[in-house]
Amino acid sequence: MRFSLLSISLIAALGLQAQAADFSQQANKIAQSQLIIDTHIDVPYRLHDDWEDVTKATKRGEFDYPRAKAGGLNAPFMSIYIPSSYEKKGGGYLLANQLIDNMEALVGRAPDKFAMAYSSADLAKHFKEGKISLALGMENGTPIEGKLENLQHFYDRGIRYITLAHSESNHIADSSYDLRRQWKGLSPFGKELIKAMNDTGIMIDISHVSDDAFYQAVAISKVPVIASHSSLRAFVPGFERNMDDKMIKALAKNGGVIQINFGSAFVVSAANQWGLQRDGAFKASGQTDKDAFTAEYKKKNPYPFASLAKVLDHIDYVKKLVGIDYVGIGSDFDGVGDSLPEELKDVSMYPNLIRGLLERGYTEQEIEKVLSGNTLRVWRAVEDYAAKH
Repeated sequence: MRFSLLSISLIAALGLQAQAADFSQQANKIAQSQLIIDTHIDVPYRLHDDWEDVTKATKRGEFDYPRAKAGGLNAPFMSIYIPSSYEKKGGGYLLANQLIDNMEALVGRAPDKFAMAYSSADLAKHFKEGKISLALGMENGTPIEGKLENLQHFYDRGIRYITLAHSESNHIADSSYDLRRQWKGLSPFGKELIKAMNDTGIMIDISHVSDDAFYQAVAISKVPVIASHSSLRAFVPGFERNMDDKMIKALAKNGGVIQINFGSAFVVSAANQWGLQRDGAFKASGQTDKDAFTAEYKKKNPYPFASLAKVLDHIDYVKKLVGIDYVGIGSDFDGVGDSLPEELKDVSMYPNLIRGLLERGYTEQEIEKVLSGNTLRVWRAVEDYAAKH
C-alpha cells in the first residue's frame, strides 16, 4: 500500500492530536488524584484589601473555591503578607493576627469546603474528606518584633513557614531588594530566630532575602529550608530576587526546595525589564497614580507575558542542575498582579502545568514530587526535628 506525503503528514498530525488529548486527559486525572501544594498564594491580603467571597466564584483575583477544585489545588499555603512599611510604622503583629483571623473565618463559613492545616498529616486527612487544606505562611518576619514569644504565638496560630524579610531589610534579615544591606545577611536576632524556628517547627523561607542572608540561614539551620516563591537567575540575569546556580546547589545540599514563582517578571528577562522601564517612565512623568499610568503605558508598550513553556524551563533547569527532589510550585497567585503567564492565569490551570511536564517526558512519580512530595518531605523533616527538641 502506498501513501502520499500528504497522507503521511495527515496521519502524523492526527497522531500528535491524539497524543495531546491523551496528555490533557492524564494531566486532569493527576490533578484530581494527587495532592497539589502551592506554597504561596496571596488570598489573605487580597481579601483584606478588596473583600470577596472566595467560597464562590469571584470576578476578581486568581483564587476561589470553584476554580481551585477545577484545577485540583487542595493544599495552598495562604500568605500572611505584611508590607515592609510595617517594620517602621508598627502594626505588623496586629495585621498578621487579623489576616489569620480572616482565614479561620473563611473555614468557619465553609467547613464543608475548607479546613485549616496545622500539620503535614492534615493534608492527606482533608484530601480524603474532599476539603481544601489552608496552610499558613508568613511573608515578612516583621510581626515577630524581635520577640521569640511572638514566634511561638504565631506557631500556635498556625504559621508553618516564615519568609524572613520582604522588599526592605527588617530586624531579621537583609532583603534582596534593599541595597543598604545593614546586617550583611542576618541580624544577630535573625541568627537566633533561625535556631528557634527549627526548635518550634516553622519552616525557614529564604525567598526575598539577600544572598548573604540565604547562605547564613542555610549554614545555621539544622533542617532543610525552602524558597517558597522564587525562580532562577539563569533566565533573568541580575535579578537577585531569583536564585543563581550556586545557591540552588547549596539549597539541594541542605535538602531544601525551590518553589517556582509563575510571575512573568520572575520567569523571563523581557518582562522583568518591562517593569524597570515602566517604573523609570512613571518617575519621569511626574504623575502620582501608578495604576492609571501603567494602563496607558501598556497600550503603547504591551506587557511581554511569559509562556507556560518558559515556566517549565525553570523546572527543567532545576531538575538537570540538582535533581527532581528539590523543585516545587510557589505560583504567587493573587500576588503578582496582571503578570501571569499564558495558560497559568489562575488556580484552575495546574493541569496545564502537569500536561507540559508529561509532554516533556516527566513520569507521574516525578510530577508527584513537584506537585507536593518535595515540599512534604521538608515539612515533615521540620516537624520531626522540632518534636525531638
